[in-house]
Amino acid sequence: MSTSFPWSPDTAESRLETTLQTISGDPGSKAVFLKLLEAPARAQAKAAASGGSPLAGALISVKALFDVAGEVTTSATRVLCNEPPARAHAPAIARLDAAGGVFVGLTNMSEFAYSGLGLNPHYGTPQNPVYPGCAPGGSTSGGAVSVALGLCDIAIGSDTGGSLRIPAAFTGITGFKPSQASVPLTGGKPLSDSLDSFGPMARTVGICELAWQVMAGRPARPSSPAPARLVIARNFGFDEIDPQVSDGFEAVVRMLQDKGFEVISKDLASMRLYGDVPPWHMTSVESRAHYEEYFRDTPEQFDPRVRARMARADEITAIDYRRTLNRRAAFIAAFREELGNDMLLLPTTPILPPKIADLEDDETFNRMNLLALRNPSLANVADACSLALPYRHTDKVLSAMLVAAGGRDDALLACGKAVEAALAGMNGTD
Repeated sequence: MSTSFPWSPDTAESRLETTLQTISGDPGSKAVFLKLLEAPARAQAKAAASGGSPLAGALISVKALFDVAGEVTTSATRVLCNEPPARAHAPAIARLDAAGGVFVGLTNMSEFAYSGLGLNPHYGTPQNPVYPGCAPGGSTSGGAVSVALGLCDIAIGSDTGGSLRIPAAFTGITGFKPSQASVPLTGGKPLSDSLDSFGPMARTVGICELAWQVMAGRPARPSSPAPARLVIARNFGFDEIDPQVSDGFEAVVRMLQDKGFEVISKDLASMRLYGDVPPWHMTSVESRAHYEEYFRDTPEQFDPRVRARMARADEITAIDYRRTLNRRAAFIAAFREELGNDMLLLPTTPILPPKIADLEDDETFNRMNLLALRNPSLANVADACSLALPYRHTDKVLSAMLVAAGGRDDALLACGKAVEAALAGMNGTD
């Protein structure tokens, strides 16, 4: 058993009980979970004692869009609450179960995973423990907070435009968006077939790596830190950036260069193609394809902001949609060729978490949502893989993002470990 992980099979039962007691008595845990899985979790914790996997005994939260046997998969909506319970775990969830994971509960999220800020008008919004009164980030809001509060070791979620990395950035943890093809999407309620990816959040890159390997059905083999050349794209990611985010990122770049990392700045020619690929074409059309009956028959049960984004599918034709897919394919090829074995380095989000009170206004909400999604969405449209890595600068918890070409998950994680170790000095843990 690796000493780098905070769990063990022998402590699974006691750690689970401590977590359940904390959740029941802590107002800060309100709205994090849609449902606790107490009885199944206790059975899993007991069984973990005989498990041989390095994951055995880890406390895991599961985003409410994954099928968990015997539970209704609601995607934190009202419209799906009366659907039949899932007959079996989603494949990725079944693999975590077989490896000895302990499922604490189903976590809250933006309805249908259709927001980067994490607000939910039906079930409440999880409190951000790092930036009190501010948005927790979405759509995997409850998952990120479950890790940030120390209630779970791993949060399993989805990422369509940053939904693992934005909440990780806003709550000071690590988020990993794998290459889409690496983890099966079966058994997860979709938002966008083109852009969805399933992956983990945790405290460290190493824990994210282990969880992803299990979800992907791969051997659990930790990588060694291995830096890659880091590219800062001068023509993407830095418009409308908060001064504190900009200052922190510049400090990160200086620190990495001082530690011997090769960091270069250049324009990326492929970004010209990226500008011709509106992600909302895919999210609006593809979400409607899955949920059209509910959209048509029960409009009053939707989060109005989610329904408004789904309604935008009516603004485009089938020809528009197909052209967007064609342009995306051209961009993916150009991006992969241009990036090669390098990795992009940029702020995970250009903004700090906005105050929830400021988001009551639809215009402000929409502007902040688009800004939060802007940088991380690049990896989804590019069919790439990406890591959000937390650090501190002055008195702020911030996040830097790495992006690698699709299929280079192992290299990204190895580079992420090297960058994570360098950032430890900024976090005061070096």
